[in-house]
Amino acid sequence: MSQPQLSISPLIDHRGVSVPTFLYGTAWKEERTEALTYQALKAGFLGIDTANQRRHYYEAAVGKAVQQAVVDGLCQRSGLFLQSKFTFVSSQDHRLPYDPKADYSTQVRQSLASSLEHLQTDYLDAFILHGPAARQGLVDADWQVWRTMENLCHTGVVKLLGISNVSFGQLHSLLAEAEIKPAFVQNRCYARSQWDAEIRALCEANGICYQGFSLLTANSTELQQAPILKMAQRLGCTVAQLVFRFALQIGMIPLTGSSNAQHLHDDLASYRLPELNPADRATIEQIGVQP
Repeated sequence: MSQPQLSISPLIDHRGVSVPTFLYGTAWKEERTEALTYQALKAGFLGIDTANQRRHYYEAAVGKAVQQAVVDGLCQRSGLFLQSKFTFVSSQDHRLPYDPKADYSTQVRQSLASSLEHLQTDYLDAFILHGPAARQGLVDADWQVWRTMENLCHTGVVKLLGISNVSFGQLHSLLAEAEIKPAFVQNRCYARSQWDAEIRALCEANGICYQGFSLLTANSTELQQAPILKMAQRLGCTVAQLVFRFALQIGMIPLTGSSNAQHLHDDLASYRLPELNPADRATIEQIGVQP
């Protein structure tokens, strides 16, 4: 397929913010982060997902790539969607972006200040709680963090809030008591759960955009099954394009973290595939579900 023009990723208006419907994820790239983020911006991605968690992300390198892309005329900051996260100590390594002895409100504010410095910007389009503090329910630490995030949102330094790695019960609790409801949920998306169907339904009912990551890597076995391979062959696309076309069609914002320039262009070309018919969509929805 020919390479798409810059800015091919359509935007949606979500609570007054222009949000790309396809994001580039910057996790696990280490010293290649700057070059790969720049490559994604050059390919046409307008949404960048990162986190102030040096264990898995190199946020400062993301910022360097963004600034170089602006200097080179590939984009403007106002036309980009930059999303970062606050991560609890338990999921960090020794390279902390805040004082671990400080109260949670201070940790959140220090983490955000560090993110703004890394990304060389004065606001974030989205600020995400990078997973609740406990596996079950929401604990006091979660609420202290969320209340601080709400306060930051009121100041305008953060436009939208979200939460990642969240269960159905945790999201339900957050919706029940949050002053500012999450605008985004970002989860690892498994075919065996019908692509996180239960949480996606809760998101849809509450005006939340669902962001799905690891769509390919978390489902490698399911995506090698004959019905998927035959469908991709019949439609003249790659399996990755098929999955992304499916995700876009069901209202999901997919993330890709590909390090291959051609794959990035191919991923964006998923927009040009025709809509899946009901039978094909049902096949993909059920591919990982045990009978």
